[in-house]
Amino acid sequence: MQVRTTRLEEEEAKIVYQETAGLAIITIHRPQLKNALTAKMWDQLAKIATQSIKNPKNKVLILRGSGENFTAGSDIKEFNRMSLEEAEEAFVRMENTISTIENLPLPTIGVINGPAMGAGLELALACDIRIGSEKARMGIPVGKLGITLNNKFAKRLVDLVGPATTKDFVFTGRTFKAEEAYRAGMLNYLVPEKDLTRFSIRLGKLVASMSPASLLAVKNSVKECVNSTPALWQGTTSFVDPEDFPEGVRAFVEKRMPQFRRKN
Repeated sequence: MQVRTTRLEEEEAKIVYQETAGLAIITIHRPQLKNALTAKMWDQLAKIATQSIKNPKNKVLILRGSGENFTAGSDIKEFNRMSLEEAEEAFVRMENTISTIENLPLPTIGVINGPAMGAGLELALACDIRIGSEKARMGIPVGKLGITLNNKFAKRLVDLVGPATTKDFVFTGRTFKAEEAYRAGMLNYLVPEKDLTRFSIRLGKLVASMSPASLLAVKNSVKECVNSTPALWQGTTSFVDPEDFPEGVRAFVEKRMPQFRRKN
């Protein structure tokens, strides 16, 4: 697959990675095109997200877009230069990246300012928690492009908003504004744009202060519960983590903040 881009586009289209205070922060940066992701950027995003867990100090991953946008999704203009086979390959790579984010052993927080459209919406839904500003816009206009949703794409929407709203969302191709997205359950928090960065960092630090073992166990359990069967309700092999539980109890008794460590 060959996609032509100008040198300027290549320089400005990038995935930015930072680490601070137990937080791994990934920023999608392509402001001139509302942070639309090229095939190369999707691959970079997956690679960087995977690398983020290698630092045991990282306890939470924050995913955001540069400037006034989260991401407009995949760069549709790229598809215009692809064969059908190349387009299918690009969608597979895109879904692999979204699944990588979804299955990270770290809690993930999506920070939505401006549009989260198409694959950008799916990327947001792959995060464990989503924070939006009043400028957040969420939509998946696949019907306008002849794109068919695979089961994973559809399931993310259905899990959050239910079958009826999913059908409304996809059938009409309309865009949900921030308040409606919040009411529908696609946003966990709705905050003023000026407070978005500060709030997301504060929430990230709060989550990072919790037991990594507890967070991972809950993340995995919630995933299982979505499609659970009676066999999964028979109990769990253990209710406590051998390291985090003693530390949590000691900290409670000693009236201090627990000092948890993330285990690889």
